[in-house]
Amino acid sequence: MSSENSTLPDQNPESQDEFIWLEGIRAQPALDWAQQQNSRTVNQFASGADFERIRQQVLTGLNSPAQIPGISKCGNQWYNFWQDEQNPRGLLRRTTLDEYRNDEPKWETVLDIDALGKAEGLEWVYHGIQIRHPDYHRGLLHLSSDGGDAAVIREFDLQTLNFIADGFNLPSAKSSVSWIDNDQLFVATDFGEGSLTTSGYARITKIWQRGTPLSEAKTQFSAEHDDLAVMGFHDDSKGYERNFVGRVIDFYRSEVYLLDAQNVRHKVDLPQDAKFSTWCEWMLIQPSSQWDIAGQSYPSGSLLAIKFDDFMAGNRQMTPLFIPGATTALGGYSMTRDYLILSVSEDVVNRLEILTPQPGDWLREPFGNAPALSDISAGGVDDDSNDYMMTVSGFLQPTTLYLGNLEHKEQPPEILKQDPAHFDATGYAVKQHFAQSDDGTRVPYFVVAKKDRVYDGKNPTLLYGYGGFEVSLEPYYLDVNGPAWLDRGGVFVLANIRGGGEYGPRWHQAALKEQRLRAYEDFAAVAKALIASNITSAPHLAAQGGSNGGLLVGNMLTHYPELFGAIICEVPLLDMQRYTQISAGASWIAEYGDPQKPEEWAFIRAFSPYHNIDPAKKYPPVLFTTATSDDRVGPGHARKMAARMQALGVPDVWFYENTEGGHSAAADKAQSAFKLAMESEFLLHFIGRGSR
Repeated sequence: MSSENSTLPDQNPESQDEFIWLEGIRAQPALDWAQQQNSRTVNQFASGADFERIRQQVLTGLNSPAQIPGISKCGNQWYNFWQDEQNPRGLLRRTTLDEYRNDEPKWETVLDIDALGKAEGLEWVYHGIQIRHPDYHRGLLHLSSDGGDAAVIREFDLQTLNFIADGFNLPSAKSSVSWIDNDQLFVATDFGEGSLTTSGYARITKIWQRGTPLSEAKTQFSAEHDDLAVMGFHDDSKGYERNFVGRVIDFYRSEVYLLDAQNVRHKVDLPQDAKFSTWCEWMLIQPSSQWDIAGQSYPSGSLLAIKFDDFMAGNRQMTPLFIPGATTALGGYSMTRDYLILSVSEDVVNRLEILTPQPGDWLREPFGNAPALSDISAGGVDDDSNDYMMTVSGFLQPTTLYLGNLEHKEQPPEILKQDPAHFDATGYAVKQHFAQSDDGTRVPYFVVAKKDRVYDGKNPTLLYGYGGFEVSLEPYYLDVNGPAWLDRGGVFVLANIRGGGEYGPRWHQAALKEQRLRAYEDFAAVAKALIASNITSAPHLAAQGGSNGGLLVGNMLTHYPELFGAIICEVPLLDMQRYTQISAGASWIAEYGDPQKPEEWAFIRAFSPYHNIDPAKKYPPVLFTTATSDDRVGPGHARKMAARMQALGVPDVWFYENTEGGHSAAADKAQSAFKLAMESEFLLHFIGRGSR
């Protein structure tokens, strides 16, 4: 590593950072700067006839009444949250299954978020509802005033459709709550001084008794100040109800305790990096590193089963339900009353298996069919039946929603709904390829393009990636990206780089901390493969990513500018020296490292885009997008990066900051359509066939 990349953090970095004032989220000078940048960007990319045509086309697609309304079962009612042109902030509504089967179901409105906001003078953004099991009479509604992660929690009566004035209500905070029973709640919130971790999440979980003030809630567990957060949750499986508390040490490690009837804690004695869940009498364990126990060795990414009470009593004889291979990983699992549904990924394409507990071993059966290079998923409808819902979709295939019952696996599931097609996919094809990274690692990627494309190096191509936090990028329907990109002559590419979870924990761990550059080498290898195949060329190739993916493309900008004709960098991390001091950044130290430790800053600096801008380099045009209300990453990263590049005289540095929407940078579909159309215009301006 060069001496420049080994530079240690200055004792007072603020004295060196002339743009630190842009970290002030709602400081007026920073807001004024952002508004000036917005005006410039909107005038350039959001004012032409093509922009308005694409914006309206995308918005019409997003608001289509033919979209599948996603539903969840609560008793005999099926709940849905719906947004459209008449209800931009949305309706919480419900219906019956028989009614849902109709082409135009009749819905009962539970709560109109737009009307609520108008009545209360706030632009509420819906963040979900936790409905109490098993009577489903009350719910805990989460509402954000600006789309950020912090939200108020208000108890809502699902029979009278009114808020409970003296109920379980909390002011805006990054709270976590869990129903225990009708009159008790686990609550972790901002209780005042010393009650938050350095990451800004709750440090203390309590049990709150109905009818008593929050100040009298009884503490059950306190995490350490440097932990990510505390946890307190109730498992409401019928006949197997349990309460748990514990500490989330970081993104990948935790300590969990079972509370007995007297609320005495008993440690669930697992490795800190192992994940577990309960399913009736069973405990399902996923070790993230090799686990040697009871004379057996279980590799990272396995799935193991043991009866929960046996484990707590000291038994460690487990049944392996899944063992990963060189190209296979566990994509996830779900349960019905009597069956376990596994999603197994092989080279990023998944298949389903049904497992049934039996004495001695578990019966394993293949399940479901899906077209090549598509995605199939299934999940239990509730804990009381063996009903399941299944979806099948692909890059060019709108989602189909099925309903079936695992007691009758021989019967084909019922098609409940099908999403509309947002573009004509008949002229397109999907192919999977593999690039070779710098260290020889095989990196998969998908290419979606016209069947008759000409390999002349001039196809405008958008390369998307993420590469972090063990998040897998799998095939998904491109819906409104069809008219916004494919139908405008674009090629879409999805890269499955290290840092993600496409091949399980090992794929993620290969790009942690000091190995971070491996993820960026993988992405660059895909870019080089696209250029070498003459699908495109550097002037016609763009990179896009958001959040951790924003850090990814920020590193494409600073390390591989010669490979790209444009960059779209969304809600990004970019200043990796100060990221732990901005919004929730301290919670990601396990992923990136701690820049306050000189030995770790030595490797972090190599992937800190803000510190690797070189005025002597030629950079591709870049559009930074963020949101004032993003209280997870914070808008300061994008603001500072754009400002520094502009101050150095780098041409074509563009910036757009939405006020609402939090980390998604869009609070409703109109804002999403605006942003997508503007990005499409930006891309075609710089990498379109006639742009160079």
